[in-house]
Amino acid sequence: MAISGSPKKMAQDIAAGHLTLSPPALKRYTPSDLKTILQNIAVVSRQLRAEKIPQDDVMAIKARNMKLSRLRQADVVIRAHCKKKRILM
Repeated sequence: MAISGSPKKMAQDIAAGHLTLSPPALKRYTPSDLKTILQNIAVVSRQLRAEKIPQDDVMAIKARNMKLSRLRQADVVIRAHCKKKRILM
């Protein structure tokens, strides 16, 4: 099944916590879809890391770190799914 909507928007939703990926949810995506999702997760991660946040704004730093954590978790879940299903990435 193709990705509905923009893959970049999907990665942003993952970062915001609106969407979580699990192995059963990943079954509906083709290998090329999974590769596209991984690429967009990397793009959104780079954008988050590039943001300049003042050192004294603890809540903004915490929010950014949570977003990065969600993206990293999604990356690990997708790569583990691909390894289990023997899908080359």
